[in-house]
Amino acid sequence: MKLFGNAVIGQSGGPTAAINATLAGVIRGAMLSREIETVYGSINGLEGILENRLTELNGQFQRKECFDLLIQTPAAALGSCRKKLKDPEEDPETFRLLFERFRAANIRYFFYIGGNDSMDTVKKLSAFASSGGSDWEMRFIGVPKTIDNDLFGTDHTPGFGSAAKYIAVSVQEILRDCSVYTVPTVTIVEIMGRDAGWLTAAAALPGRISGKAPDYLYFPERSFSYDAFFGDLKEALSLHPNVVVAVSEGIRLSDGTYVGSGAQSGVADVFGHRYLAGTGKVLEGAVRETLGCKVRSVELNILQRCAAHCASKTDWDEAFSIGREAVTAALDGGSGIMVGFCRESDNPYRVSVTSSDVSQIANRIRCLPDEFINPSGNGVTEPCLDYLMPLIVGEPETVWRQGLPVHFAIDQSVFRPREESKS
Repeated sequence: MKLFGNAVIGQSGGPTAAINATLAGVIRGAMLSREIETVYGSINGLEGILENRLTELNGQFQRKECFDLLIQTPAAALGSCRKKLKDPEEDPETFRLLFERFRAANIRYFFYIGGNDSMDTVKKLSAFASSGGSDWEMRFIGVPKTIDNDLFGTDHTPGFGSAAKYIAVSVQEILRDCSVYTVPTVTIVEIMGRDAGWLTAAAALPGRISGKAPDYLYFPERSFSYDAFFGDLKEALSLHPNVVVAVSEGIRLSDGTYVGSGAQSGVADVFGHRYLAGTGKVLEGAVRETLGCKVRSVELNILQRCAAHCASKTDWDEAFSIGREAVTAALDGGSGIMVGFCRESDNPYRVSVTSSDVSQIANRIRCLPDEFINPSGNGVTEPCLDYLMPLIVGEPETVWRQGLPVHFAIDQSVFRPREESKS
């Protein structure tokens, strides 16, 4: 059944170098549809809807170059949030308020670009609507985004390919830099990844291109042992003086304690996720004390998610296309779903777009599979590299001005709809 009205788009969670490409795809798809009249952006995701902070997007994207510049802009152009919705039965007033906002702006289509926690929001809104919590008919679509690549329902997530590419490039350059000296040295590269080692696995990709990769990789999927770690380092140092290892920020000891817990604040976000940092520094101190050699740690930090100057063209193209496909799915009657990729072939690389029930995706972690980790738990397998390689391919055409890439800023002038019902 055709549903006529307006659409709203929100971005949530940690930004990426491709999240705005997805935003551009949703905007473009919605503007080309007959059913959607006005496309609104919600400033700071769900918070913007609750606080009536919407901005009209149609007029800002009348020219192709606006889409092109938005695509090459890192971070979330609409702003992001980490707003956690309680279950509808626990907090019915918030859900009633949200649907009042939707009705007031004649919103019939809700697109939420985000990761695991964002899919939880889509699930709860859809469940509230389908259970009769509101008589306002809408469609709710989750659009995947996360550099962590830990989302169920998709072969990979937009944003991951560009982050993986930045990590691979950076590690390849670190390897070159470290190779010039003969003094025994250990370099520890800390890479994002709380529960899954997908990003750390990408550090092995230089081996495919230059023939040189980190000596060892350590993932959250395997318990970390200091004894095994020191044993690995001693073996590598016996072979060459320039040892480089990559570690996920979320590696844990056998009792579940984060290796970096001693260097962390203990502060957690509204979803209960503790802020992680300092794993590399903790290991740096341990290596210095135990092995006595020169050691340093490198934390790539947020550069992993905002380095749009080193983006993957494959990632940008797919991010835009899945935004378009999200609109198609909604217009075809889909709701309470997340669109995603299904890999059909590694070589030649080919994917199709599918959709999954968002209730089967939210609050689950997709870890690096066993077949992608070597038997020793300190490296990756060839099938893992086969999986990763296509995702970093291609260099997008970027508009530069006086030596810097040009970024696009959405006009966030707020539209506040009158509190009135639309039939």
